[in-house]
Amino acid sequence: MHAPKPPPVRLPAPACESLGVARVPLRRVHRAAAAEVVSLELWAGAHLPMIDKETLTRLAERAQRFTPRVSLAPPDGLLLEVRGSLHLFAGVAGLRAALTQDCLHLKIQPLIAFAPTPSAALAAARAGKPLEVLHASQLTGQLASLPLTALRWPQDVLERLKRMGVRTIGAVLRLPRAGFARRFGATQLAMLDALTGRTPEVRAAHRPRVRFRRRRDLDYELQNHALLLTALTPLFTQLGAFLKARQCAVVELECRLIHRQAPVSCCVLRLASPFADAQRLRELLGAQLDALRLPEPVRACELRAAALVAYVPDSATLWQAGEHGGGSVRETHGFIEHLRARLGPEAVHGLALLSEHRPESAWAVTGPPAAARQHQAPEPGEVPAPRRPLWLLQTPRPLSVRDGLPRRRGPLRLVSEPERIETGWWDDGEIARDYYTALDIHGVRLWVFRERAAPHGWYLHGVFG
Repeated sequence: MHAPKPPPVRLPAPACESLGVARVPLRRVHRAAAAEVVSLELWAGAHLPMIDKETLTRLAERAQRFTPRVSLAPPDGLLLEVRGSLHLFAGVAGLRAALTQDCLHLKIQPLIAFAPTPSAALAAARAGKPLEVLHASQLTGQLASLPLTALRWPQDVLERLKRMGVRTIGAVLRLPRAGFARRFGATQLAMLDALTGRTPEVRAAHRPRVRFRRRRDLDYELQNHALLLTALTPLFTQLGAFLKARQCAVVELECRLIHRQAPVSCCVLRLASPFADAQRLRELLGAQLDALRLPEPVRACELRAAALVAYVPDSATLWQAGEHGGGSVRETHGFIEHLRARLGPEAVHGLALLSEHRPESAWAVTGPPAAARQHQAPEPGEVPAPRRPLWLLQTPRPLSVRDGLPRRRGPLRLVSEPERIETGWWDDGEIARDYYTALDIHGVRLWVFRERAAPHGWYLHGVFG
């Protein structure tokens, strides 16, 4: 006799069922999420026959004016996610015409298709079908008639499917999924899922180069500076287009002149502020080239810009130049750049503040003056920095003393409370001083200090403007 089977154990229903909510399989939730992502995207796929790698990269950089989501599909494909850009280009027709115009500018005849998934758009373009599938619900039906060769599967897979009578995408989609994966591999099944939007497809966005480097080989050797600047003009035109496409500017530009036997001659243009005007850059470099001595004629020239910064156009001031203190920051920077180009980089420099309490060590000479910064209000609770003179003597000058008070062409009147600076004991540069603001008999405002150590001498350290 067999023992009776125990009654089945009934587990308590999940909380969702106790509330009257039906359970949904996790796989179905994933499919619904993928379908929602697909419905929010629209991809433009461009098939570009006989295109080389360099031209494909250039086209991808030009295409970033339509959308930041541009992806390469080498060797002859380009993908753009354009759902958010349609209203800017008069819909699909306008965007197709604009993208076609960019391709024709590079002497490439494109085949363009639109679909909710990147694989579908590219497959339709490669099949020569200019589809415009705007909704995910229409995707499978529109792809059914396309040949399998548009998927670029391995040739042995296509031959085996062909012997089975499967020649179109619609026919392969009707095959049992489990059997198809066993016979042809999970890779092809995953490609079909991405093609139809069953699973989301992630495409790496194309990132343009962040450095500019262009070279031009001359037809004949040149030594005249004016002719060299003319030979550099096409490179400056390319630099202007490069900066405009990336909304960037340069703060340093290097021109390299290649000779036949002598070492390369370098001319480095350092700017006072970020600049993106190629014509102005050409003028500044030309002024600097005039002072460059060439050891022998030039056979090639090259422009390099390694450091690019974000370009923020200057906003106009409220007041006109000279009115209520108004002025043009652009004119100031242009004047500085012109001086550096004419007189050399070492003739004009800037000053930088250092984190140091000793006045004579609180500044340093820097490179080109940086763009003027707006004055920032101190944070709440922050003690404002004490006022400092614009002119600081390189070495403090001793002052005469009468009745314990300093004198300079007469008695000085102290008009401020003392500011004590006592520091530097760790590096053999110790100071201990009490600083005052003083007025002389002519009303000149001075910055003086009294040594705290004996003999308590008085010194002049700066003059206020």
